[in-house]
Amino acid sequence: MREFPLAPLEKIAREAGAERVSLSAVKALREAVVDLSEKICVEAVAAAHHAGRVTVKSSDIKIAYR
Repeated sequence: MREFPLAPLEKIAREAGAERVSLSAVKALREAVVDLSEKICVEAVAAAHHAGRVTVKSSDIKIAYR
């Protein structure tokens, strides 16, 4: 699996108000984003299967994110 690029994550941190962001902070943010995304996807797949579908829809993601 490809890793997320760091630049967009650094931009998110700067838009949140950080003047400077260390490389280790951006890498930690990437790890957190990937971890949370994986958990949401597992729940979304379960929601789709519960609905009798194999296709994950945006509504499944929204349900999983709650």
